[in-house]
Amino acid sequence: MIRLAREIIIIIVSDFGSKEVLRRMSDPFWFQSFGCLLGFDWHSSGVTTTVTAAVKGGISGLERELDLYVAGGKGARSRRTPDEIESRGADISVDPDDLVYLSRFSAKVDNNAVMDGYQIYLHNFLFTGDGGWAVVQQGMNEGNRTARRYHWLGEAVNDMVSDPQAAICCDRREGIIANLTDGRAKNAREVAANLAKERPETIVRELEKIKGKAKDNDFTLPRRHAVTADDIDPKRLYKIFLSTYERRPKDFEALLISRGVGPKALRALTLIAEVIYGAEASFTDPARFSFAHGGKDGHPYPVDRENYDRSIEALRRAAKSAKVGRTEKVDALKRLDSFYERFYRTLL
Repeated sequence: MIRLAREIIIIIVSDFGSKEVLRRMSDPFWFQSFGCLLGFDWHSSGVTTTVTAAVKGGISGLERELDLYVAGGKGARSRRTPDEIESRGADISVDPDDLVYLSRFSAKVDNNAVMDGYQIYLHNFLFTGDGGWAVVQQGMNEGNRTARRYHWLGEAVNDMVSDPQAAICCDRREGIIANLTDGRAKNAREVAANLAKERPETIVRELEKIKGKAKDNDFTLPRRHAVTADDIDPKRLYKIFLSTYERRPKDFEALLISRGVGPKALRALTLIAEVIYGAEASFTDPARFSFAHGGKDGHPYPVDRENYDRSIEALRRAAKSAKVGRTEKVDALKRLDSFYERFYRTLL
């Protein structure tokens, strides 16, 4: 998989440039098709780990030549993402600290601000020397053992906290969720940031009211709300509110990146915002590529290693020749692509 991924990435960079790899990796349908082409299970969440690892391993040693870098990975590797980005400081023309911020912030957004029950456990940050970037990360819902993938493309992001993702992929839709990155939740984000500037005693007092502990007030939120007051312990959140009050974040983005501000803190601020101010937080066909080389699980048939190796060798030769200009091998690949495009169009 690493060998085939390497040759495919080399040809994409040769024909379209390094930023095209970012665009394609941020496209969930292309990503899934790529995974099927590499021979991985078309229906498995493991395709995310496999594809990103194959790309990272495939371009290893070629990063400067391709002007393409991949940092991060699964579990402990994801936590080394900042170090891996900073280690490329001499190879790139932008401040690596800016890229580190984008990496951390994208993980914060999908893990904390999109309150869908999925915890990020895999994070990959792809970037180019001039600061182009993309993110592919995945979260796991421990309750139902399903995964959800989040794609970002830097050039398409207009606002880091308002509909920033290129795509969110999953097999199922959850029930009511609070998504503070929804474009319709602008008011809720602003109120949450303002609440973070309030004295912690004020916020805790309102939480006590919500929980029905205050003598002069006893009320609960409507049943339709995804978060209940029972989920919140005001005393435990006091230190967090004190921290945000002392830092006084200027906006929601600054609040979200603050140390110690996680999903529960944001849920609390969102809940209070709705109760006090009435600001509501809004709640093709990749499988066919499995027929290229088969799948490791035997579907639609076991991986044909001989054919797989032939594909790698053909791409390797084409990529090698492409370095010195247009060649018959590269042009043949393009003609083949055009043929299949016309072929499938006649079937539709």
